[in-house]
Amino acid sequence: MKKSSFIALVLGTVSGVLFSLGMCMALLPEWNAFLEGVIFGAVGLVLGIITLLIWCRMENKKLPKMNAKTFWKAAFAVLGVLVLGFGMCLCLVWEKIIFGTLVGLLGIVMLISLIPIIKGIK
Repeated sequence: MKKSSFIALVLGTVSGVLFSLGMCMALLPEWNAFLEGVIFGAVGLVLGIITLLIWCRMENKKLPKMNAKTFWKAAFAVLGVLVLGFGMCLCLVWEKIIFGTLVGLLGIVMLISLIPIIKGIK
């Protein structure tokens, strides 16, 4: 593993954990930590952007161009994550196990299909 990949892995993991913990803190009223959650989420988001910049710098690559194709790929990725999360909520919160499992599997298939969408099939 290259040093740049390892640093991106560590920083990306830390930023993802901070962001998700912040969102849990902000959105769960039982925790009573809305303001702290927003701060944690913002720090995680900023760290994620910094991770991207550091990785591009270490790999001597330019930032990805923001065009319509990139936007739709990102939108599809976000939709896939939301579908997977909705399926998990159906299973865990509303106890709709079969329907939630099917929706979650659809989200997983959407996320796996990102590989050929982004990399292409050769």
